[in-house]
Order: sequence, then C-alpha cells, then structure tokens
Amino acid sequence: MKTAAEQGNRGGALVRPASVEEGVYDSIYERLMSLDIAPGARIPIDVMARELNVSQTPVRGALARLEREGLVHKAHLIGYSAAPQLDRKQFEDLFHFRLLIEPEGARLAALNMTPEAFAHLEEIAADMADGGEPVDRTSRYSRFARIDAHFHDEILRIADNEVIRSTLFNQHIHLHLFRLMFHSRVTQEALEEHNELLAAFRVGDPAAAEAAMREHILRSRDRLMQAFE
Repeated sequence: MKTAAEQGNRGGALVRPASVEEGVYDSIYERLMSLDIAPGARIPIDVMARELNVSQTPVRGALARLEREGLVHKAHLIGYSAAPQLDRKQFEDLFHFRLLIEPEGARLAALNMTPEAFAHLEEIAADMADGGEPVDRTSRYSRFARIDAHFHDEILRIADNEVIRSTLFNQHIHLHLFRLMFHSRVTQEALEEHNELLAAFRVGDPAAAEAAMREHILRSRDRLMQAFE
C-alpha cells in the first residue's frame, strides 16, 4: 500500500494526499529518515506548518504519531525534537539483542509457516523490492525502511511469540537503524539477504531460516557500522 507521499505527481496530474495529516506525516518522516532534520534538532510546530503550508493541527497529529514511533521526542515547555541517533554502545547492544532473539524467531516462523503466511511474506518482500513509485530517492529509502520493519515483524507474527514480537516492535529498531546511514547499499544487500530467508521458509527448513536470519543481522551490523567510522 502506498503512502500519501509516495503517490506523488504522475503524468502532470496532482494527486492529493489521502488526508492532510497523512501527507504531513509522510513529509516529516522522510526528512527524519534522510537526516534532513538533524538528530536532536527542534521541530517547531509553527515553522513546520508554514513550510508545509498547512495549519498547525495536522502537524501536531503527525508529530504525535512520530513520537509513538520513537522518531521524535516531546519535552515539557520545549516541544518536539528529532530523536537522537543511536550511539555506538546502543548500536552494539541492539545488535547483540537481535542476534539473541531474531534467529530464534525465524526458526519458529519456519516451523509455523503455512502456504498463506508464506504468500503474504512474499508479497511484502516483492513490495519492498519493487520500490513502488516514490517521488525521489529520499522517499524510496524511507519507504524501504518502513516495509523492512513490516517484513521482520511479519516473520515474528508467524513465529507466534508475542513477547519477542512486541519487545522488538516497541523498540522501532529498523527505523532507528535506517536513520544511521542514508545509502542505497543498505537496501540492495538487505533485499538479497531477504531472498535467502524466503528460500529457507519456502522449503520449511528451521535450521536454514535461523542461519539466514543470523547472517542477515551480522551483515546489517557490518554495513551500518560504517556510520561510526
């Protein structure tokens, strides 16, 4: 499903966002993911409303949603600001946690996989690879980050362990990781690794799924580690 920002302007015809707030959300989300809004920077509601040519109401709604996703923080008497980047210690702790949890989630998902669940997982992966019709590279990258998070969450939904799933989901891991480095290599290599996961799920091989997820996380860690060099 395309977001409002992804609908863009095609064939010279203006396609209006599904709602003003959704369009505002898409715009701020993309700026945060591409670091156009720097980590820690204040996001004054009145300034953002003027920049986007909307009232302050949809900006407030969009920022509240982004706060729930951990991408912005709200402080008393200060207002909203972009969430800080992960520091190296947080990054390393996060990947250590993922290596403990997600390979097991992939193993459980392989055991629980049904034809219907696999077909849905393939649809998500295809949507991620297709890229839709984003307006520019920024929206493409931001869109990929969102669907990547959905792909991983769907694996854990199939695994049927809500403790693992809710813990990872509430951390908004993928959105924070994608903010570290705005680079096409991050997306292309992830797609190849997702295909290895799908191959294991296709044949219902729990050991292969566990190994593919572990390898995917290790490679992701190596790619994103460049952000600290």
